Amino acid sequence: MQQCSICGKLSGIGSVYTKMKIEGHGQAKILTQEEIELLFNEGLQSDRDRTLFGICLYTACRIAEACSLKVIDVFTPANVIRSEMIIRKGNTKGKLGTRTIPIIQELRLLLETYKHPSHPYLFPSRHLNHRWKHANPEAASHLFQEACERVGIIGASTHSLRRSALTQMSNAGIPLRIIQEISGHRNLEQLQKYLEVRPDQVRGAVSALSTLSYVRKIPYPDIAPSTPENPLPPHQLSQGQADSSAQEIPDW
Repeated sequence: MQQCSICGKLSGIGSVYTKMKIEGHGQAKILTQEEIELLFNEGLQSDRDRTLFGICLYTACRIAEACSLKVIDVFTPANVIRSEMIIRKGNTKGKLGTRTIPIIQELRLLLETYKHPSHPYLFPSRHLNHRWKHANPEAASHLFQEACERVGIIGASTHSLRRSALTQMSNAGIPLRIIQEISGHRNLEQLQKYLEVRPDQVRGAVSALSTLSYVRKIPYPDIAPSTPENPLPPHQLSQGQADSSAQEIPDW
């Protein structure tokens, strides 16, 4: 149970999500670079937690997909980090298909730091008698919320990591079809609901319309002095200047 900061009443995890949707207008907030640094350096307290949520951030996967990863999906039998992470079809939402996502350097560093236990799952359940043998997504979401509260991040959930990753790729100009391949969305319409448009992007788009001016652009006149077609040779010019100077000197 957790106390709501708005009404002061105790509420369960589901109520926390309701609060997030109200404050975030129905969507988990997009994390800034500063919030990501704060979260991973101070909010999350263990290598296990940083690796779990780092997978969500650097592969744009869902928390349930990250929790259900097997060691063999990330490491080779020789315990070497793979070049691509495998997200199995059976663990995806809607079971649409298996995805393979490249492991970038930032995620590789987290995986190298995390000493995973000898277990088939990368993040085994802390409760041995649980019907799931891997980490519980709801418990992981609650842990993430505690980390956000620890550093004062409001309006975020584990979905913030996924939304932040997808929005970052979109802002970098990656085509939506490629992003869809990474995110595993059924169609582009679902994917676009995840992406955030910043106010400065809207201003930049509208400012591009200034080229459609209704005022005719009047060119500036050419005020440079015209050059005679047949200028005098240099020696004649200097001679003419000398003659002119001689005439201007008065005969006193």
